[in-house]
Amino acid sequence: MKKLCLLGLFVSLASQSVLADNLPAPIENKDAFISNLMKQMTLEEKIGQLRLISIGPEMPREMIRKEIAAGNIGGTFNSITRDENRPMQDAAMRSRLKIPMFFAYDVIHGHRTIFPIPLALASSWDMDAIYHSGRIAAQEAAADSLDITFAPMVDISRDPRWGRTSEGFGEDTYLVSRIAGVMVKAFQGNGANAADSIMASVKHFALYGAVEGGRDYNTVDMSPVKMYQDYLPPYRAAIDAGAGGVMVALNSINGVPATANTWLMHDLLRKEWGFKGLAVSDHGAIFELIKHGVARDGREAAKLAIKAGIDMSMNDSLYGKELPGLLKSGEIEQSDIDNAVREVLAAKYDMGLFKDPYLRIGKAEDDPADTYAESRLHRADARDVARRSLVLLENRNQTLPLKKSAKIALVGPLAKAPIDMMGSWAAAGRPAQSVTLFDGMTRALGAESKLVYARGANITGDKKVLDYLNFLNFDAPEVVDDPRPAQVLIDEAVKAAKDADVVVAAVGESRGMSHESSSRTELNIPASQRELIKALKATGKPLVLVLMNGRPLSLLEEQQQADAILETWFSGTEGGNAIADVLFGDYNPSGKLPITFPRSVGQIPTYYNHLSIGRPFTPGKPGNYTSQYFDDITGPLYPFGYGLSYTEFSLSDMALSSTTLNKTGKLDASVTLENTGKRDGETVVQLYIQDVTGSIIRPVKELKNFRKVMLKAGEKKVIHFTITEDDLKFFNAQLQYAAEPGKFNVQIGLDSQDVKQQSFELL
Repeated sequence: MKKLCLLGLFVSLASQSVLADNLPAPIENKDAFISNLMKQMTLEEKIGQLRLISIGPEMPREMIRKEIAAGNIGGTFNSITRDENRPMQDAAMRSRLKIPMFFAYDVIHGHRTIFPIPLALASSWDMDAIYHSGRIAAQEAAADSLDITFAPMVDISRDPRWGRTSEGFGEDTYLVSRIAGVMVKAFQGNGANAADSIMASVKHFALYGAVEGGRDYNTVDMSPVKMYQDYLPPYRAAIDAGAGGVMVALNSINGVPATANTWLMHDLLRKEWGFKGLAVSDHGAIFELIKHGVARDGREAAKLAIKAGIDMSMNDSLYGKELPGLLKSGEIEQSDIDNAVREVLAAKYDMGLFKDPYLRIGKAEDDPADTYAESRLHRADARDVARRSLVLLENRNQTLPLKKSAKIALVGPLAKAPIDMMGSWAAAGRPAQSVTLFDGMTRALGAESKLVYARGANITGDKKVLDYLNFLNFDAPEVVDDPRPAQVLIDEAVKAAKDADVVVAAVGESRGMSHESSSRTELNIPASQRELIKALKATGKPLVLVLMNGRPLSLLEEQQQADAILETWFSGTEGGNAIADVLFGDYNPSGKLPITFPRSVGQIPTYYNHLSIGRPFTPGKPGNYTSQYFDDITGPLYPFGYGLSYTEFSLSDMALSSTTLNKTGKLDASVTLENTGKRDGETVVQLYIQDVTGSIIRPVKELKNFRKVMLKAGEKKVIHFTITEDDLKFFNAQLQYAAEPGKFNVQIGLDSQDVKQQSFELL
């Protein structure tokens, strides 16, 4: 009996020990919690966490829920409402370990309320406005049960033939880096675990904006110095701001696809930069390693990706199928899988999903009665941000602002284009809720409106282009032509113009022309619209061009034809009202270009901060044996940083606090900005620095700071910029980030060309 009692006591103590070993770690201890969870996971459950599944016909919702309950899916994307996502999270809670799902979406420039496209946001040079747009986007997305966005897109773009130029913030490393950090903080708010925030996943890592020929998905071949100096800093800025995720680019880098690039993902991202977050492939990118020619088959593609450090396979077809066999054969190690699983679980932890899987889904009884209700939009905010993003390019004879008493002819295929107003990647925005230019102008003019509308032209007369633009729109064509002959449309517009005091022509691109895979071989406004502009010019009436586009266009002819040009990009849900505010002078435009406008496509690439060369062209001097185009003016049509106002601004000569700077010191550069016009207005004062002599060739100038300033008519203000050694650092040939002693030129101006200059010496 005594032996039996002792045996029972031993069994009881052993059972308690086993139970203690299996007790979950406190959720407050992130590392211990995740390690304990991973110890309980089977291989199948681990691999399931690495699969990011697209909602679509290839995997119906019923099958997805079944797979989730079996622990075979880690997250989904493209399901964007609470009632869509709640059943999937319910399925996750029925799984063995109850590991929550996350739900992802491309929230790029707004969710339900669509703000201006990123290129337009950058045109505001207004970090508060940009932050505000991102914060609202996050709040709306979180309210719809989304946990993570594949944004911001911070690829430097210096070839506007690339369709995704519209999705980024322009050509300049400093400006894009500033915005990258702002957008990450806006999306993630006080933390990615907050109910009104979403995790940011910066993209496309890396160098995607430098694809050869501006052709999407193409190769990138780039020197390490150029990478580190010009193209990598925006990603680093987003990561330093706390971005929880990185989406990996579709392009190759110096012969190795990013999705299989161990140097990029391990050596640079994780070791050198210390990134601890989630790395996600782009859509189908792992399978595409076969087409790249670096993988023989799907098995090898999965091996290359997991060993490179791709944690999650977006739209997975290979991780789930191939990883078990690769592990069994010894071609990959358990640590390859475990490292990826740990990052997925850590991201879910950071999103707050382990504490509350329904953090953003909420309770069914709290779901909005109407997901698309007008009350869920932030119209006033969208209107304000859109106004700040508009850039006045021309305004001869003070054609703008328009008088509300004038009889106005509004023409052009984009005057009544609600879907185009939203631009590409418009998330959950609805065209029916966007304000067209016609709507905005009509409201601004009120009951006494003398607005006459005529379409004037179709977007394009090229059927091949039209078919391309409508290819992916299964429910209804996105671009709908007026079936009447082109000349009939022009004649109707000319008649309206002749009867009007002034003509406003809404011209440019449809949104599908500035989108993923929408690369162009030319940058002209389509021929059908150019014929319309030519006919309108011939009427002799003042002509205002309202441009809608997602990239710089070649506007050489239009610059000569138009009396005023307003660049509105694709300005979002409230675009029509915002544009009308500027056209009628209810808002004074203050936007500045974040990207250079070339005179023609033949000048590309043309960007302001190009490297110094041995035979530079000097305007006004003979061009022979200098770097020039002999058949046109060398230089841009509109430079980086350029934009007009309805008032006038002047800058005094610059004052430097010293002509020398030591390595631990500070130098003050100041100018007096004066509003010399008759209206209150804002402008952007820009600071550029040139390293005159370096160990390697340096740019002719680089943006190093800027300040957006509001002045009343006649007001003056002294603008100060502080310069330190950090502003002078660059990556040298050994990829060391350091400043070198020598002469520096400081330039301050209202764009990158029209500047005041002084010099100092770094000791």
